[in-house]
Amino acid sequence: MMITADKRLIVALDVNSLDKMKQLVNDLGASVNFYKVGMELFYSAGEQTVEFLRSADKEVFLDLKLHDIPNTVACSVAALTRLGASIISLHAAGGRSMLAAAARAAAEAATVNGVPRPKLVAITALTSLDEAEWQEIGGQLPISEQVVKLACLAQSAGIDGVVASPQEAPLIRKMCGSEFLVVTPGIRPQASATNDQKRIATPADAIQAGASQLVVGRPITAAASPVQAVEEIVKEIRGES
Repeated sequence: MMITADKRLIVALDVNSLDKMKQLVNDLGASVNFYKVGMELFYSAGEQTVEFLRSADKEVFLDLKLHDIPNTVACSVAALTRLGASIISLHAAGGRSMLAAAARAAAEAATVNGVPRPKLVAITALTSLDEAEWQEIGGQLPISEQVVKLACLAQSAGIDGVVASPQEAPLIRKMCGSEFLVVTPGIRPQASATNDQKRIATPADAIQAGASQLVVGRPITAAASPVQAVEEIVKEIRGES
């Protein structure tokens, strides 16, 4: 799957108001084409976040991590599809029936609303978890094995890809092939603070490991020069640094 370097970078809009989001997007300007709208922003400002980004000709990863019974998730995916997001996330742990219902709902809603079908990506194991915390919540397999198991399940249910750490990306790529999306958070350029992320990698290492797209938040949004931070990360993605 050919994805240009500028669209491999997804900047996380981890703010809590429409005004803060607009300021950040305006500051970054043409340097960023793809943004993640997560729970904090969507719950604070709602649909207008996606509407603003689409009106600015930006692509949107709507990261709401849907997880409920199949009918509820399917109806939610249908409602969100009309907004025009390029990617929507849901939890792989919801199971085959939920995942398959979501995939059908996305296709049907896209046709009804006359919009491109969004890609659906399944959350595997949060990058804030390490092995100790994973076992604490009942993980019986090592994280890497469980992530690959969930990736294979999601693919077989009609889901387009997964959200997983860079550490699991090579295994997912091996099992699920070149067309399967692997969206990786936990990206930290050299000398960046890890914050609350534990299974991390640099942009270059993540791409080399098989990631399709990288989600980066604080290393850009909290940088002294966000535009310069974006430029450095895109250079790493292109293998220029």
